Amino acid sequence: MTTDDLTFHWYLPSYGDSRNVSGGGHGAGFHQTMREPTLDYLTQLVRAAEYNGFDSILTPIGQWCADPLVTTAALIGATSKLKFLLAFRPGLLSSTLLAQQAQAFQKLSGNRLYLNTVVGGEDAEQRSYGDSADKNQRYDRADEVLDFLDQLWDATEPLDYQGEYVQAEQAQLPEPLEVKPEIFFGGSSQKGLEAAARRASVYLTWGEPPEQAGEKIRRVEAIAENIAEGRTLEYGIRLHVIARQTSEEAWAEAQRLLNSFSTEEVAKAQQGLARSQSEGQKRMNDLHGGDFETGADARDFEVYPGLWAGVGLVRGGAGTALVGSYEEVAALIAEYKEQGFKHFVLSGYPHLEETFTVGEGVIPALKSRGLTVTNH
Repeated sequence: MTTDDLTFHWYLPSYGDSRNVSGGGHGAGFHQTMREPTLDYLTQLVRAAEYNGFDSILTPIGQWCADPLVTTAALIGATSKLKFLLAFRPGLLSSTLLAQQAQAFQKLSGNRLYLNTVVGGEDAEQRSYGDSADKNQRYDRADEVLDFLDQLWDATEPLDYQGEYVQAEQAQLPEPLEVKPEIFFGGSSQKGLEAAARRASVYLTWGEPPEQAGEKIRRVEAIAENIAEGRTLEYGIRLHVIARQTSEEAWAEAQRLLNSFSTEEVAKAQQGLARSQSEGQKRMNDLHGGDFETGADARDFEVYPGLWAGVGLVRGGAGTALVGSYEEVAALIAEYKEQGFKHFVLSGYPHLEETFTVGEGVIPALKSRGLTVTNH
């Protein structure tokens, strides 16, 4: 694998799919499901992602979507190479049980599991799961859980572990893992950056403009150098994609998506998102400002050439999209690469058709620039 290689990941809408913007947590509560998340539909989607050259597919976690472990386990047999980037919330179940689940998934899938660490952005949602820890405690707990998992997956003898959040006596798996899952970890607060620097294989962030996103990489690198014994991480960014043969067609699609919002829907979503405790969500909100009236021009929410914040008007979490011709989108991806990003976790509406837009349009445009999208 060369330094010009990129790794693309797709997204599994386990709450249902739509031709309009849908999904996301952090208090938005905005869903426009047109396609139910049946096993048949999700099977089509993972097969399309595999066919179009994606390395893995991200499955979300939260009250607004299906359980990611059950969902992805049901899809293992429908694929042969695609990996599953499984979101999990540390501390919501026994860490030993989590280690067992990961081991079983690896054995059944042929080592095709990645783990995306999600501490939970909102205290209220965490309490619905019976978790009373605050945000800082959840980051500390995640750090400890990941340390425990790393030790247990390697252990050849029973493991005793006595931490503040994880306690286990004589924890043991039938055998050490042949391949430990790569750990993806997001978080914009200082606590989040520190936990990622210590434990992550890939630090993952939402799609801010290239230099702004790159500044996060510099911060994580500095923390890794100072407190994590000089660990080296890879870096990923979460974005939507609206790519077409021409720029005009792409922006027309962005306008169509924007036209599907009403002033009332945006106001309701923004009220929920404004209460979010997530630092990353606050940064998403700052990009568009939440000021919307029906009939607005999509270009009003272009926060950097080819980077559109319109998605974040109604969707929590990832709120920006790459918009433009295949060549323009490829050029913007190249800008993120120059900042240090290797992993691109992408999505589009609807998710099935848009795998082909990326696979047949964006990836060849990247290849023409000397950039290769590879599977691990």
